Amino acid sequence: GTVGLPLDCCELRIAPDGEILARGANIALGYHRRPEATAESWDREGWFHTGDIGEFDADGFLRITDRKKDLIKTSGGKYVAPQKIENLLKLQPHVSQAVVIGDNRKYCTALITLDQEEVGRWGSVQGLRFAAPEEMAAHPRVRELIEAEVAAANKELASYESIKYFRILPQDLSTETGELTPSLKVKRKVMAERYRQQIEEMYAG
Repeated sequence: GTVGLPLDCCELRIAPDGEILARGANIALGYHRRPEATAESWDREGWFHTGDIGEFDADGFLRITDRKKDLIKTSGGKYVAPQKIENLLKLQPHVSQAVVIGDNRKYCTALITLDQEEVGRWGSVQGLRFAAPEEMAAHPRVRELIEAEVAAANKELASYESIKYFRILPQDLSTETGELTPSLKVKRKVMAERYRQQIEEMYAG
């Protein structure tokens, strides 16, 4: 979805790195008695740097896609908004969750969890039975299924955003396992550390 059209009293534009900038009579001129913080968020032309990443659609509606602090910068210097890619992957019928990796890397990869109920139904139609989540995640037919869905998501992305490799995790991420915050945001540092081996395999060679 979008957050709508810009108000008449407010100018909006997208910076080269994708950050949403705002300027106008309804925008504050700075933080009260915090000159350093003001200098970090307002530039010399009066643009307020929101910290959000976004884009305008063909009709001029603004869509927020990520937070700037979560941006990935590839080794080739391209900025990638991981939540945009993750949301596309999660639109696929058999994908539950996705975490995009790619900071300081040549290309983007993903850790993916399955919608086990949907995959189970698909498996029944295919004559497949899975004794455990680990078996489902490791099954070559399931991998082929998810590979096709990753390819479908990649069609909506620029080449530098597309997922080159992925790994399927047997269980969803959760707050209980420490992989999600209480507001269900991905703890990217935790994921990078916990699944270091799987991640490095995707970049080996």
